[in-house]
Amino acid sequence: MPKPLSENTLSLIETTAPVVAAHIDQIVPFMYRRLLSDPQIRALFNMSHQQGSSPQHKALAGALVAYASHIRNPAVLGAALERIAQKHVGLQILPEHYPHVATALLGAVSEVLGEAATPEILAAWGEAYWFLADTLIGREEQIYATSEQAPGGWRGWRRFRVVAKTPETAEITSFLLEPEDGSPVLAHRPGQYLSFRFSPAKGEEFRRNYSISSAPNGRDYRITVKREPGGRISNWLHDAVAPGHVVEVSAPAGEFFLDPAGKREVVLLSGGVGITPMISMLEGYGGGALRMIHVHAARDASQHAMRARHLHLAHESHVFYEQHDGEADVHAGRITPEWLARIGNPEIADYFICGPTGFMAAMIQGLRAANVPDDRIHYEHFGPSAAQFG
Repeated sequence: MPKPLSENTLSLIETTAPVVAAHIDQIVPFMYRRLLSDPQIRALFNMSHQQGSSPQHKALAGALVAYASHIRNPAVLGAALERIAQKHVGLQILPEHYPHVATALLGAVSEVLGEAATPEILAAWGEAYWFLADTLIGREEQIYATSEQAPGGWRGWRRFRVVAKTPETAEITSFLLEPEDGSPVLAHRPGQYLSFRFSPAKGEEFRRNYSISSAPNGRDYRITVKREPGGRISNWLHDAVAPGHVVEVSAPAGEFFLDPAGKREVVLLSGGVGITPMISMLEGYGGGALRMIHVHAARDASQHAMRARHLHLAHESHVFYEQHDGEADVHAGRITPEWLARIGNPEIADYFICGPTGFMAAMIQGLRAANVPDDRIHYEHFGPSAAQFG
């Protein structure tokens, strides 16, 4: 357990938190500029999240402000910290990486606040940072050890071979992966993701997360990837990776998964390629005792991936197309909060949501308006690990 923060540090963080919050939109970019100047550290980040009005920057800014605001009771941030720890484990963030972040953060605070950032204030923020870092390091080691010790599990990077490549739509392709050594693989929890270390060209390194789109079977994993405009890795996967290609994979991770224990009904809400973890859940538990309702939204029929797989697995299915050509059994337009409130039983159902940011925000707001408690609203965000829907 991390050493408790001193009362002096707690008081200084509370006093200076409003000032730091007021300048956080300057501090975070300065911090990233320092971090990303190191090629080894830069390889840990998805650089597409660093462009323009960066979602990664906004997510971290929000996380830092939330931490400072709850400095006396950081336990209230438990769900957010678990999400961050799981992402870190997937990407193989290790204890030796944390000092780089500390140096960059404190340097950015000093640079932005100038003389107001006295040595005493910087020391307090340093102590607060290391309390949080040590909390994450401890939790991450627990996850690493659990994955390593489980049947079929491992720690670090493991080599997998692509054994099949299946187009799902013009933009979405599935890849079936088997371990190069032929040994069993860890049974993931349906909804979790794999993380990869890719080297598309000599001297390049990229790390990415992709949801597993198959049920656990002890033999292989399937991921399903959308080609993103300008996406270095998604385009490389679509264009250059073929059966026989070997990739490096870390053990399944993620706090977004379906555990059927104690649940009477689940509603799966997916948009676009957000269908991938839902396929894993449906293949894992569809047709069983747990009542499963699946609602999927896509731009049109040509963008509806894995349709044949999911329609027969759920007890009840609904499909929405924004561009509707009169297809039978398909709703036209978008899912509305009013329609959503009529699906399933809001008094007992758990809701799992994955898709584009706007889609997810609309679904979460609609469910909250229908008085579904937050502890029955679960979501996976394809983006920065600290992103929240408050």
